[in-house]
Amino acid sequence: MLLLQAVLLFLVLPNHAEVTTAEEPGVRITPPKETCAGWMAGIPGHPGHNGTPGRDGRDGTPGEKGEKGDAGLLGPKGETGDVGVTGAEGPRGFPGIPGRKGEPGEGAYVYRSAFSVGLETGVTVPVPNVPIRFTKIFYNQQNHYDGSTGKFYCNIPGVYYFSYHITVYMKDVKVSLFKKDKAVLFTYDQYQEKNVDQASGSVLLHLEVGDQVWLEVYGDGNHSGLYADNVNDCTFTGFLLYHDTN
Repeated sequence: MLLLQAVLLFLVLPNHAEVTTAEEPGVRITPPKETCAGWMAGIPGHPGHNGTPGRDGRDGTPGEKGEKGDAGLLGPKGETGDVGVTGAEGPRGFPGIPGRKGEPGEGAYVYRSAFSVGLETGVTVPVPNVPIRFTKIFYNQQNHYDGSTGKFYCNIPGVYYFSYHITVYMKDVKVSLFKKDKAVLFTYDQYQEKNVDQASGSVLLHLEVGDQVWLEVYGDGNHSGLYADNVNDCTFTGFLLYHDTN
């Protein structure tokens, strides 16, 4: 391509080198200074070297705030930190809302039923299988024990505690505690010759109004060695532990 351009340039140049006129032979006439219609560009030059970098421009104005991005994944749980210092006590809060009304409580009335009795000194125990009459009264304020029959009569339904302590002398003793014509507790003590012995028993019983409780000797007449004197007693005690609420 370059070679072709050079040939064409060479062919054009002689037509414009010298121009003469008929009026003045031999005189060179300079062609007017204007661009030749058949002019062609020369061969491109080599690229120049890169210039030195320019200085940094001024900072641009901040752009508008972008939209909030999606929440990232939950990271692993960190280690437990040290316990902080206890803060100062805060101000006292307002009173709370009153609670619900409680269940009705028991009445102010106190239920009482108790007795404690013993054998009189020198009293001979009656025949077996009948209630033992304890006529020595230690306590019987409510009169729920009847000394004429030897029986305790329940006036307040609930749980009662009964106990007895007997002194044994001259004969063996077999004693049972009865409730409503049924023996519920038995005690047997064998007499030791020329000696005084003691035996006891206790039990909790639930009683209804009208139930009766007493002691009696069971077996034959050879097991009625109950004894009482100035220094030895036979006692029978009972009291209400708690009454029924129904």
